[in-house]
Amino acid sequence: MVGPMMEMGDRDRAPPWLPPLLKTNFFVPCKIHGVSNKGECNMYCLDCVGSALCSYCLSYHKDHKIVQIRRSSYHNVIRVSEVSKFIDISCVQTYVINSAKIVFLNERPQPRPGKGVINTCEICCRGLPDSFRFCSLGCKLGGIKRDTELTFMLRQRPWREPGQASESDDSSAAPRKVRKTSSFSRGIYLLSPPPAVERWSSPEEINVCRRSYGGTSPATPPIVSHRTSRRKGVPHRAPF
Repeated sequence: MVGPMMEMGDRDRAPPWLPPLLKTNFFVPCKIHGVSNKGECNMYCLDCVGSALCSYCLSYHKDHKIVQIRRSSYHNVIRVSEVSKFIDISCVQTYVINSAKIVFLNERPQPRPGKGVINTCEICCRGLPDSFRFCSLGCKLGGIKRDTELTFMLRQRPWREPGQASESDDSSAAPRKVRKTSSFSRGIYLLSPPPAVERWSSPEEINVCRRSYGGTSPATPPIVSHRTSRRKGVPHRAPF
C-alpha cells in the first residue's frame, strides 16, 4: 500500500485525490442512505476528496467529477474509460472484464509467480506481461518515488488556433472524394454549361425577385403530348 506521506516532488506528478481514493473503503452501507435501496457506497468525488458515496449522495455533488468503483475477485477496480480522463495510466496493466477495460486500484501480491514469468510488478512482484511495469494504480504511485520520469499527469495536446488545418487534415479521405467529384463534373460541363449559383444576401433581393415573377414563382409549363391514339369503331357482326 501507499504510505500516508508524499514528497512535494511526487505530488507534482500525481493528483492530490489519488492517495485518498486508494485508501477509501467502498461497498459499505452509506451512513445516511444505508437503509435505502442502492445505499451501497461505490462512488467517489474527485473534487471533495471525502468518503465513498452512494447513488443518493450524488445529488449533493452536482457538476463534480465522479468516478464509479467496481469489484473483481474481491478487489476494487475502475474502468479505463473513466479514470483515463483524469490521469495517465500508462505502464499499468489493464484487464478486460464484462467487455470493458479496467485497472486495479491497489496492489495484489502474488506469493508464487507462475512458471516462465520473467517480468513482474516493480512494487508487489506480481507476474506481468513484458509491456507493463505495475499491476495497479497504487503500485505506480509507489514507483513514482523511485523513478522521477513517471507521472500521472496527462500530456497536453499541442494548441491549435480555431480554423487552422493540420497536416493530417490535408491527407484525409474527404478531400480526395471531392477531387474525384469535381473531375467528373468538369466532364459534364463540356456537354452543357454549368448552372449559375446565387446566394441571397438580404431579404430585399428576395422581394425584388418575387416582384419580377408577379409575386409568385414561375409556373411550370404544361406537358404537351404529341402522341395520338385512334379509337376503334363499333364492331359489326359478320353476315350469315
